[in-house]
Amino acid sequence: MAYLLALDQGTTSSRAIVFDAQGQIVSTAQKPFELHTPQAGWVEQDAWDIWNTQIACVQEAIGRAGLLAKDIKGIGITNQRETTVLWHRKTGRPIAPAIVWQDRRTAAWCQDLQVQGHAERIQSLTGLLLDPYFSAGKIVWLLEHVKGARALAEQGDLAFGTIDSWLIWQLTHGLHVTDVSNASRTMLMNLQTCQWSEELLTLFNIPQSLLPKIIPSAQEIGHTAEGLLGAQIPIYSAIGDQQSALFGHNCQHAGMAKNTYGTGCFMLMHTGEQRIQSQHKLLSTVAWQAQGQKVQYALEGSVFMAGAIVQWLRDNLGIIQQSHEIEALANQVSDTDGVILVPAFTGLGAPYWQAEARAQISGLTRGSNKAHLARAALEAIAFQVADVLSAMQQDAPTPLTELRVDGGASANNLLMQFQADILGVPVLRPTMTEVTAFGAVKMAGLECGMYSASDVEQMWQLDQCFEPQMSQDARDNHLVQWRQAVRKTFADWSA
Repeated sequence: MAYLLALDQGTTSSRAIVFDAQGQIVSTAQKPFELHTPQAGWVEQDAWDIWNTQIACVQEAIGRAGLLAKDIKGIGITNQRETTVLWHRKTGRPIAPAIVWQDRRTAAWCQDLQVQGHAERIQSLTGLLLDPYFSAGKIVWLLEHVKGARALAEQGDLAFGTIDSWLIWQLTHGLHVTDVSNASRTMLMNLQTCQWSEELLTLFNIPQSLLPKIIPSAQEIGHTAEGLLGAQIPIYSAIGDQQSALFGHNCQHAGMAKNTYGTGCFMLMHTGEQRIQSQHKLLSTVAWQAQGQKVQYALEGSVFMAGAIVQWLRDNLGIIQQSHEIEALANQVSDTDGVILVPAFTGLGAPYWQAEARAQISGLTRGSNKAHLARAALEAIAFQVADVLSAMQQDAPTPLTELRVDGGASANNLLMQFQADILGVPVLRPTMTEVTAFGAVKMAGLECGMYSASDVEQMWQLDQCFEPQMSQDARDNHLVQWRQAVRKTFADWSA
């Protein structure tokens, strides 16, 4: 029997999952690694830790399945996006900590470009809004602040990559590529041509020699290096994690959408071959491209804090010991009793894009307790998704009729029901919870011929449908109070 292997490299852990010919999970391995916050607004990782945990997971998952490397027909890679690594081409070693997508240190750089009038042109070329979220500013910061980096880059001795590039370089011992979905998140790629923009490279003063070759998401990318795993396994797909989840949910027709509840929250709507320039502060992005086929596009709204809010309650406030305990705690009260948490711990993403906004809790009374705060935290996740959907509905050519969901917090029934209530559309949770990893594996399986199109269509199975139960008046009242609280965060920091 043949098997496929998914490498799912996330913000807080690396994972590897072995799937069989029916798309069922055979084994899983997961290893966490540290996020470092050396100062306010900075979020870093050790890129070497990312690689070491990922390759350890690969070896462990294959071993747990009772397999040898030669039993793996192909690899699919999916990864946290925008996180930026610079490494030396000769040694393969990073020259500085990886700057994580959540990092806000380049806010002033973005503001300078805004003042200079470049924001509209950047969005026109890339589909992205000018924000610290994306890789371009992170590259510039590293070149300017790491001793010797600029000289090495100009000599052609440095390589840049998002995490897909970093993993592929290490897996193959030197192949420097990135897939088109990850490239579309750098703020350096022309979204129409799917090539690096010379105009933006000049504007940002980034040497083109740093950059990897842009390739389709699905093709035979390369093979694992001899001696690494015991067999040279083909790599058949590489795709950013949110696009992979969209593919994993079978959202292959324009108008279909998914939301992933991870560290952040990411809603993507497939727009087919049509690139839609958002008029409501959403992102236009590449969904994926299979070899020999046209590029598929998507609209995206990114929320920076979702599961990370629960982690904050656990690690910083200590009101829960384990993340899953939040549902039972929140269920101890029937509502938040007016408590609203706006989780702008690292600014606010779509559709606000306020890098300087800071978190606030409002509506506290003497009777407020940790259950109210827990419920407010879950509702904050759903409210942010509702804000994104509201913007998306104004940009999209067709109305959303359902939302497919995945990620750790999608297991929270209270959150999913409130999400359906506040959106006013059914929320569909599949039986396959590893949708992100499965998207990359399905893409690899299609590319190598292990799966057929009908196979992957049938692999998505419904676990539970959460139907809206809230009245329109109640929904409107909730949203008015939420948006008033959000606006207050703007007023406080801009005053």
